[in-house]
Amino acid sequence: MGKNLQTGERLRPIDLARGHGLSTQAVRNYEEAGILPAADRTPSGYRSYTPLHAGALRAFLALLPGHGHPTATSIMRAVNEGAADEAFRLIDESHAQLLDDRRTLRAVESALRDLDPTTASEPVVRSDPGGTFIGPLARRLGIRPATLRKWEDAGLVHPRRDPRTGYRLYDESAVRDARMTHQLRRGGYLLEQIAPLVDQVRSAGGLEPLEAALTDWHRRLSARGRAMLTGAAELEAYLRARG
Repeated sequence: MGKNLQTGERLRPIDLARGHGLSTQAVRNYEEAGILPAADRTPSGYRSYTPLHAGALRAFLALLPGHGHPTATSIMRAVNEGAADEAFRLIDESHAQLLDDRRTLRAVESALRDLDPTTASEPVVRSDPGGTFIGPLARRLGIRPATLRKWEDAGLVHPRRDPRTGYRLYDESAVRDARMTHQLRRGGYLLEQIAPLVDQVRSAGGLEPLEAALTDWHRRLSARGRAMLTGAAELEAYLRARG
C-alpha cells in the first residue's frame, strides 16, 4: 500500500473535500478514525492525499446508506489495517440483519392478514361492547388464561378492569393485540421481539394506518439492499486499488 500512496496525483485536503461535498475538517476526522489511510505530509507539515484516498472516501460514503456509520467505519478501518476478513465478517452481519428485518416484516404482514376478517385462518374474536373476559378470549384463541396474563405482564396486551368485579376486560384494541401476539408466537417470535411490533400497530392507530408504514418499510429495506450493492462495488474498487 505504501507504494500506491507515493505515486500518482497529489491532492490537498480541500481537493478531496470539495470532490465529495465535505469540509476539510470532515476529511481530517475520517483519516483520524481510520476510514482513510494515513496521509503523507509535505515538508511544511500539510497533509497530502492521493487518488487512493479518494477511493477510500468513495467506498466509505457508498457503504454508509446500507450499513450505517459505525459499521461502515469499522469496515474501512479493518480494510486499512489489512484485516479484510474482518471487514467481510462485518458486511456479512449487515446482510444477516437485513434478512432478519425482511423476515420480521413478513411475519408482521402474515399476522395482519390473519387479523383481517376476510382472510382469517381462525375464528375472528370480536369483543362485546363492554369487553371480553379473559376466559372466553383464551378459549377462542386456544390458549390458557395464564398465557394472556403473561402477555399482559410483558406489556403486549392492556386489558382494563371491570369496575364492579375487578375482572380483566379486553376491548377491541386489546383483543387485536392478543390476536397479533398469538399469531407471532405461533411464528416462533419471542415476546421481546413481538413488543416493538405491537407498539407499531398501537402508534399507527390500528391496522389500516399501519399499511402505509408497511409500504414504507418495504421501500426502506429495498433501498438498503440496493445501497449494500453500491457499497460493495465501491469497496471492491478500493480493494483492487490497494493491491
